[in-house]
Amino acid sequence: MRLSHGFVRGETLSCIYHGWSYGQAGNCLRIPAHPGLTPPETIRVATHDVEETDNVIWVAVGTPASKPPRLDGLAPLRSLTAFAGIAAIEAAAGAKTSPDGLVEIDASTGAVCLLLSAWEDGQTLIHVLLKGDTGPAAGIGASRAAESLRRRAEGLQRDIAQ
Repeated sequence: MRLSHGFVRGETLSCIYHGWSYGQAGNCLRIPAHPGLTPPETIRVATHDVEETDNVIWVAVGTPASKPPRLDGLAPLRSLTAFAGIAAIEAAAGAKTSPDGLVEIDASTGAVCLLLSAWEDGQTLIHVLLKGDTGPAAGIGASRAAESLRRRAEGLQRDIAQ
């Protein structure tokens, strides 16, 4: 069972299946089936650098190449995965990525920014951000615009692959 399905109790992360608890350094602290056992140091999980900036939690896999971008005035809405590269997403959006990794798209509800992050196997993580103080209607419109853009980008990516 992935630890992402686990739960946080105090300063530990516990597996929802077996209940094994891990500390911040990745070491196993407790195995409920063996309450008297002190888990050996060899039972560990990988850890990653984490930083919270502008209401977004950033996780670095490996050594971070840079600090997370500033997202002043932007509110995170949702994230989705596109089976397309950044170039296909830029083409679908009709805009290039800024040095901060943001692509601004014009949605009917107002300005929407996409924070793009290349992932494995040609996938791209798209983090949808809204400009300013918006209500539920703007969020729904932005979410629909991002879904539509993802479908266009995936179509473009398929065309490139053929």
